[in-house]
Amino acid sequence: MPLTVLIAEDDEGTRLSLCDYLELEGYSVLMASHGEMALQQVFSHQPQLIITDVGMPGLDGYSLVQKVRQFPAFRLLPVIFLTAHNQTQDRIRGYQMGCDLYLPKPFELTEVGAIVRNLLERSQLIQSAWIQQVALSTAQQRAMQTGEPSPDITPWSPDPSELMADFTTREQDVLALLSDGLSNSQIGDRLFLSPRTVEKYVSSLLRKTETSNRSELLRFAISHHLVP
Repeated sequence: MPLTVLIAEDDEGTRLSLCDYLELEGYSVLMASHGEMALQQVFSHQPQLIITDVGMPGLDGYSLVQKVRQFPAFRLLPVIFLTAHNQTQDRIRGYQMGCDLYLPKPFELTEVGAIVRNLLERSQLIQSAWIQQVALSTAQQRAMQTGEPSPDITPWSPDPSELMADFTTREQDVLALLSDGLSNSQIGDRLFLSPRTVEKYVSSLLRKTETSNRSELLRFAISHHLVP
């Protein structure tokens, strides 16, 4: 069954070109011309990824993602922002709202396709590991209730305490504040550090977790129970 991508874009030409390209790539595509429609489709169809414009009438892309992220089931849902607004402040706001990647217009369809494929592959890996863990836990509970032998094959999962041991105390502080959606400047104010120093700690966290951006870092931290 093909994975589903939701495109929220008020420009019809952009919306249709993305739809045609992604369908040719083998995805099932949903389309919404404004944020309210997109929000309804998130709940009714539960897509595996969202591509949304920022500047839409009514519910804009920022507000759409903010509302989606309020529900635990969608906190790890990959989100790509497509927008003509590409100032640093715009990108920071986008990441704070919970997007995984901020792609300015105009864009190349092949680049969008590569990004979609990469984000979906990572998301599916996390989901598969979660399903495997839940299945094992259910089997162990059933074994305890029936007196049958408990499954003795446990899928490998990093121990959160071992992961945290790789982080310095300051890195742990920065990670905790990142999970609250704070910017470098805000984290620096809390920890009495310069934004440049905060960025060095963030870079170290990305290297140690083998993630490539802050959204991936936070997804890693949440999935491994390193932050609430």
